[in-house]
Amino acid sequence: MECKMKNISIYYEVIGSGKPIIMIHGSHVDHRLMTGCMEPLFNNRGGYKRIYIDLPGMGKTKVENWITNSDVMLDIVIDFIEKIIPNENFLLAGESYGGYLARGIVHRIANRVDGLFLLCPSIIMDFKKRSIPSHIILKRDEKLLSQLEPSEAEGFTSIQVVQSKKIWARYRDEILSGIRLADNNFLLNLQQNGYAFSVDLNRLKEKFNKPTLILLGRQDSSVGYKDAWSILDNYPRATFAVLDKAGHNLQIEQVELFNSLVTEWIVRVNDS
Repeated sequence: MECKMKNISIYYEVIGSGKPIIMIHGSHVDHRLMTGCMEPLFNNRGGYKRIYIDLPGMGKTKVENWITNSDVMLDIVIDFIEKIIPNENFLLAGESYGGYLARGIVHRIANRVDGLFLLCPSIIMDFKKRSIPSHIILKRDEKLLSQLEPSEAEGFTSIQVVQSKKIWARYRDEILSGIRLADNNFLLNLQQNGYAFSVDLNRLKEKFNKPTLILLGRQDSSVGYKDAWSILDNYPRATFAVLDKAGHNLQIEQVELFNSLVTEWIVRVNDS
């Protein structure tokens, strides 16, 4: 589906009906990262309208030359929400850069957000200032790597902490498929010239007192896990979990824990 707004057309997919959940993927990937990990949670759970967006310059959403920083990106996402579900409250899930945008949404319209899920969220946007561990592979699959194209093996090895055929299949279908569509020039420029918001996300008008889940990988060498601890006081109802044997794609490395914790978050929101 396409949402045609004033100066841009946003690709998105809607699955199910009921309480809206806005799903925002991270940088370079597309909506398939979020559908891949979130949809299995709703196989036997009705009453939720899952809305998956492709951010500008990623997936099927073309970039426009006036999108120069994350402030503009946030404006686009909020305008999209206003057009798709005007005046409705919703749940919000964001991964990596999408987690940063999700916190921006809370900063702007917290009264409409009934629950927040941050998956490996970007906290510090200056890569050089992030507190991150060195990349490590805890389970290597040499046989699998030998069967991949060299570029595929290199990309897979550079990010995954745990390697297996099953994890590779999900990485290929949910992550690499989006990476191949990304507008790399646009994203590089965004990261170098306007990645951080002009406002301090930690300065909320009031603490976000709705059910929250912050899920991080102990071996995440992209955003790490230590920096996220600094935001915890702003979310008094947050579960904060750091998973071992999990990197930046923990949703495909620690599937059972991911499913359990996110399901518990959904239940908490429903009970509030």
